[in-house]
Amino acid sequence: MYGAPSQKASESAFESFFQQWSAYPGAVDVWIRNRNHVEQLFDYGSAIRKIMYTTNAVESIHASFRKVTKKGVFPHENALFKLLYLRIQELETKWGGGHIQNWSMVMNQLFLYEKLKERALTYLE
Repeated sequence: MYGAPSQKASESAFESFFQQWSAYPGAVDVWIRNRNHVEQLFDYGSAIRKIMYTTNAVESIHASFRKVTKKGVFPHENALFKLLYLRIQELETKWGGGHIQNWSMVMNQLFLYEKLKERALTYLE
């Protein structure tokens, strides 16, 4: 629904979702209650929306943290913090060359919104 190209397409996708999942009222109810949050995404361009609703990077970091912390018990809190710090350093090295697809288009779309223009300019420096 939030990946739809327009708000009208989103409404159509929601209707389809509603019909397909109506047997599970709990799942449908979550979408109904929070639909106004999803609709706010359509105030922005498609490139910005994709970044806003994509959480793969965050999920990847969480999975990486779970992987290194499940190996044992930590004698004190600082031991855990040190392990997570080292993992962050490894991930930073691994992802150092990463980039966001269509970054120039995202920046151009951000410049269209006065509220976001000033924030976007800080990333050009």
